[in-house]
Amino acid sequence: MDNGRLASIPTGLINDNALASAVRNTYLSFLERRDALGLSNPGTFENINREVARDVLLTNFMFTGLRAEWNKPISNSPIFQLSHQLSMGAQGMSPYTFSALYGSSKVFLQGTMENDGSLVARSNYRWNDSLITKTNAQIQSSQSMLSIENDFSGRDFTASLKAMNPSILEGGVKGIFIASYLQSVTPSLALGIEAVWQRVAMNSSPEALLSYGARYKGLDWIASLQMQTEGPQGSAISSSYWRRLTDKVSVGTDLSLQFAPGLSGQGGLMGGSLQKEGSATAGAKYEFRASTFRAQVDSKGRLSCLLEKTILPAVRVTFAGEMDHLKQQAKVGVGVSVEAMSEDLMEQAEKGGVQAPAVPF
Repeated sequence: MDNGRLASIPTGLINDNALASAVRNTYLSFLERRDALGLSNPGTFENINREVARDVLLTNFMFTGLRAEWNKPISNSPIFQLSHQLSMGAQGMSPYTFSALYGSSKVFLQGTMENDGSLVARSNYRWNDSLITKTNAQIQSSQSMLSIENDFSGRDFTASLKAMNPSILEGGVKGIFIASYLQSVTPSLALGIEAVWQRVAMNSSPEALLSYGARYKGLDWIASLQMQTEGPQGSAISSSYWRRLTDKVSVGTDLSLQFAPGLSGQGGLMGGSLQKEGSATAGAKYEFRASTFRAQVDSKGRLSCLLEKTILPAVRVTFAGEMDHLKQQAKVGVGVSVEAMSEDLMEQAEKGGVQAPAVPF
């Protein structure tokens, strides 16, 4: 396998050149040692704390008001589904949203349109087993956004390049550009770096900052640490810890500390006037036979919980609540989701006759 990587190099040139032969032997020895470590892909730098941020804590699950969702699966392979969502009294949610989703082993397409005409379109394309291109476009009355991202997943690393609202039409380059790299160095430890360059307008100066990250995976726990170097908005340090207590229970904590320049405009981590702000959040997730319960509390005095319960095979009810002790405020959300699957699709799902494709979400 390793020799095949160098098949394009003439063997005579390598054998007759002592320097080339030494480089080749060193490279092959490096590959052998790398294979012996048994390293796995660590994921992306953006999701370095995914177990805590995306699974345990309620950041991506909380809502308020009333919400009703009706899903209509049309096909299982490829995946094709239509969805209608109604909401009332919900913050940041449109009263009516229509969405369509299509997914195959190479393509993922999703379009969402709200009642005010706002449109969100997502598309992912898998070029091969390693490279995926992700595109996200938003068209709204106030502003529009376009982002293009490429993720390359190697055997033991992931490299990403992302551009948000890129443009060269005003005599220069503007937009937000993000490059990141996360590498497994041992079976348990992964180290990474992220670089951000942005220019909002051509009459403003460009800004750049670096972030460093580390992720350590134990037997039943995962810890991560991120440090953002000092930029125009200051610097920041964040850490997370996730642990699986039992097969049904997992817990997680997230700590963050931000250092911003003082009113005088001077300051830094090594001295000067600084404004410091920190936050801590702890949460737990309980998985039951037909329901999932999440709860969290943070240092700002907010207690939140969310219960998702399947009362019928096609009906799921969600209850969400948040109490802010410092502000003396409370929020409640209730949602119902119905999946109107046809009898043919239900029969296929029960028999397991149709295998769902590995969609590049």
